[in-house]
Amino acid sequence: MPVARVPGVPFGPWSGLAASAWHDWRWQLRNRLTTADQFARLLPVSDETRAWMSAGGAFEVGVTPYFASLFNDAALRDGEPLRCPLIRQVLPDPREANVAPFERADPLGEDPARTVPGIVHKYPDRVLLLVTDTCAAYCRYCTRARWVASSQASLDSAELDAAIDYIATHRGIVDVLISGGDPLLWSTARLDALLDRLAAISHLRWIRIGTRVPVFLPMRIDAELVRALRPRRIPVFVNVHINHYSELAAPTLTGLCLLADGGISLGGQTVLLRGVNDDAAVLRDTFYAMLSARVRPYYLFHCDPVRGTEHLRTSVDDALALVRQLVGFCSGMAVPKYCIDLEGGGKVPLWPDYVERADGDALLVRGYRGDRFAYDNRPRGGDGA
Repeated sequence: MPVARVPGVPFGPWSGLAASAWHDWRWQLRNRLTTADQFARLLPVSDETRAWMSAGGAFEVGVTPYFASLFNDAALRDGEPLRCPLIRQVLPDPREANVAPFERADPLGEDPARTVPGIVHKYPDRVLLLVTDTCAAYCRYCTRARWVASSQASLDSAELDAAIDYIATHRGIVDVLISGGDPLLWSTARLDALLDRLAAISHLRWIRIGTRVPVFLPMRIDAELVRALRPRRIPVFVNVHINHYSELAAPTLTGLCLLADGGISLGGQTVLLRGVNDDAAVLRDTFYAMLSARVRPYYLFHCDPVRGTEHLRTSVDDALALVRQLVGFCSGMAVPKYCIDLEGGGKVPLWPDYVERADGDALLVRGYRGDRFAYDNRPRGGDGA
């Protein structure tokens, strides 16, 4: 039977737990749901799902009790857990065994762009610094499923030194994105020291950190961590992965407020997922909730063609239709760039085509409501005409 819960509050197996334990982020990590039996204490688990999890072929499983407290009770009462947009993101699905011909273990072509351990250098002026393979919880569509949770890919001190040396000796690099895994699972002291070392590199102009911790583990965010993430000589941007407005429960909002009040610029990235947020109203409400939490929607990513994720992807045409339903119908502040990420080719922004054709010196353009306009497109300046 489903376990009644209040979002963000101990429930079910943890209902008698002391608040001090529940709000301890290390306790949350130690008590993640990792097995079918643990999930079955909270929600109906099909025989097929049990078999898939026990067969050992499923990508890493781990869900914090806090995130489980956000699951949708109505979907559980109806015996349809995958109807819950949050469960759908983290509960293994037997369809993961179906691998489409175009799906890849490394769909973004990151591995060929590795230079030294921890560094992926795909773009001319920026690098990805992968410091850990551990996450607070594991998304079923993870781009780095081949690598994350391998217990082999977190940087040791010598490897980190080599990665920082690489950045320091390549003066064309102006931007470092720290990711993994989730870098906010590092100790605060270690993260503080890393940011100090990067900020001391004269040619760097800013640092970014990609994280899902505010959603999966908001109790990790405290005053000490905020101080560690403070702007230095250069700004530190924290990009938070948020897929659905129901992820923005009160503890997450509190954590985001702490970060924003600490002078840390917050951006948002969202992955478009079938059955989670492939609906214009859901996307609008999610982006509005992000803005209200001082997180600027930045990227809407098409779900990468990772092995075994076809059941979670929409088509690009469907995604562009969703973007068209957002443009003009909600604040431009709430419309992120929609991007596909190409293997070896990087992020490519796509946008609905509003220009129908050129007609002499005019462009025939559709407005956001679908009505047509002629827009004067004659060249200006240069010859005094």
